[in-house]
Amino acid sequence: MIRAFVFDLDGTLVETEELKAISYARAAVELRPDLSEGEVVAAFGDLVGLSRREVAVGLMRRFGLEDAASARMAPLGVDTPWEAYVGVRLGIYEVMLDDPKLIEEHRYPHNISLLRNARREGYPTALATQSHREQALRVLGILELGEEFDVVVTRDDVEHGKPDPEMHLLAARELGVEPDECLAIEDSPAGVMAALAAGTAVVAVTTALTREAFRETDALDRRWVVDDPKDLPRVVRQRIEAQEREQRGDGGPPSEDEGRKR
Repeated sequence: MIRAFVFDLDGTLVETEELKAISYARAAVELRPDLSEGEVVAAFGDLVGLSRREVAVGLMRRFGLEDAASARMAPLGVDTPWEAYVGVRLGIYEVMLDDPKLIEEHRYPHNISLLRNARREGYPTALATQSHREQALRVLGILELGEEFDVVVTRDDVEHGKPDPEMHLLAARELGVEPDECLAIEDSPAGVMAALAAGTAVVAVTTALTREAFRETDALDRRWVVDDPKDLPRVVRQRIEAQEREQRGDGGPPSEDEGRKR
């Protein structure tokens, strides 16, 4: 039985993944002016949901940013090129976060509605985000969602980020439920893999940055992948019902035909 919900933040409740992509792209162009923002944003799509280090290293290798980033190490007081790249990028991202209107414009109404409906129905809720705590709390404050969560787990609270299950396991523990009693709402393959590895049921709500990645992977049954957010309440209801059947031993999820009949 599903007893709690665990929500991702970036790309799920608010499209800060797009803002992060832009900040990485602008930082890359600052380091290598011959690059275009568009090609870096497109490459970011392959790295959505990973840690700062993994994203930075991936983009540096793809676009040959190591030398330019190394030159910024001393001015930024860091020890590695990836930290320098992240330092440049964070300066850009902080300016974005200082614009509440920009964050408001990137909210995901359907996913936020699901969160609020879950609260009204009495489900405990947790946030499990790759963002660091200070930034996550700033975004939640702007969106007026701080009071919607019983537990907030950020990248600062775990040793390993997604796709490692540590974050989802901690969220379940803090909520006082078993992982298989949670339903995770994620937008990226990394988030989905983290939730599945924790033994949690998952529904993925794709974005422009992650949709293609889900089409290229079979990490999650397509019945639980939502491309149109208007379908989210129906799919979540079906996932809860399927989880109840699975735990009773009544069989797996309904077929696609059965799902359409509901």
